[in-house]
Amino acid sequence: MAIRFKHSIKRDQSLSQIHTVPLVNITLLTVFFFMLVSPLVAPSSVDIRMPKAITSSAIQEDSLVITVTSEDVLYLNNQIVTVKELRNALKKNINKKKSILVKADRRSSIDRMISIWDICRNLGIENINIATNHER
Repeated sequence: MAIRFKHSIKRDQSLSQIHTVPLVNITLLTVFFFMLVSPLVAPSSVDIRMPKAITSSAIQEDSLVITVTSEDVLYLNNQIVTVKELRNALKKNINKKKSILVKADRRSSIDRMISIWDICRNLGIENINIATNHER
């Protein structure tokens, strides 16, 4: 009894074709995921251009960082906050002996700097530093 094999094997057409609809769906879902998640991720550093100063010194101790952008947006340790949220966060989490480092863009308003200074002074924080670039 001899077994006869077919000389031409027909492939199943449904398996040989690449299904484009699931591929497009996965691609679009990936694109939407990155579009939605990227604004939610806090920037690791805020792009600011600090003013230059002739006299400056390095701060050795660990301090809370308040960043002010050129548009007067406030960040507390790289998280966006309002003035009221900044006041509440400093009231809850600050030790009066701990220092504050203010990194302000040179185009930010002096009004914003004074409001930060007043908040710190009203809470009894005495060690407030302003970050600058050393002028050469």
